[in-house]
Amino acid sequence: MGGLISMKIIECPRDAMQGLHEFVPTETKVKYLNQLLKVGFDTLDFGSFVSPKAIPQLRDTAEVLAQLDLTTTPTKLLAIIANVRGAEEAVQFPQISYLGFPLSVSETFQLRNTNKTIAQSFEEVAQIQNLCVAQGKQLVVYLSMGFGNPYGDPYSPEIVEEFTEKLVQMGVGIIAPSDTIGNSTNDQIKTLFSHLIERFPKVEFGAHLHAKTSQTPKKVKAAYKAGVRRIDCAVRGFGGCPMAEDKLVGNLATELVVSELRNLGADLTIDDLQLAQAMLASQYVFG
Repeated sequence: MGGLISMKIIECPRDAMQGLHEFVPTETKVKYLNQLLKVGFDTLDFGSFVSPKAIPQLRDTAEVLAQLDLTTTPTKLLAIIANVRGAEEAVQFPQISYLGFPLSVSETFQLRNTNKTIAQSFEEVAQIQNLCVAQGKQLVVYLSMGFGNPYGDPYSPEIVEEFTEKLVQMGVGIIAPSDTIGNSTNDQIKTLFSHLIERFPKVEFGAHLHAKTSQTPKKVKAAYKAGVRRIDCAVRGFGGCPMAEDKLVGNLATELVVSELRNLGADLTIDDLQLAQAMLASQYVFG
């Protein structure tokens, strides 16, 4: 009998909060994030260094960061950036371990999301990767629209593989195919991840999936069975892409992810009492 398989759970309050219309006061964010830091997640995707015009909700990321209690937590911090300028800002903070960059498999979505073409974005990724190496950070590249897109742009698992190949050549070590609009099937999840994990054994592949609550356990199981050992989620399933046509499609709910991974026999570092407290605390942020 082998030992239990350990899973990295990446909690994504940044993804959950960024679409809220009402500005969440800085002290409310700090309180919530400090509670999440007690749960035992591998990483907290806590904020972003992007233009306040693009994401006004996260304009206080630096202020929030200054008030996080990182003294006793094993949880590492990840910040999202959308260009070199944001990366230059984020790498100045010693508390941040990871920078996350959204690179879309769909040209239309890349232009909408970052105002750049895919070709321009790859150039930016190369610069950001060099910056991360120089500053002792790790780059996480999210492959948005990683399971298809609503625009009629070309899509196939082979395209995802080509993107991955380019990123690997640049030295990127963590890549997360993302189901931006929640349209992936369990079979697609299993097929794509199994293939990528076999083809690029040195890469850490993450699953950033969106789903309805009822679909979440099966999507988690599909990713796990395919060999994924890093999964993104958000307490109570908040957030998700505004491009998704179904309002019920959000991030994978953390509590469902934890429950399903336990059913599958995974080894988790989650403190259930602290997770329950975080679920209570989330109502002050999300209502």
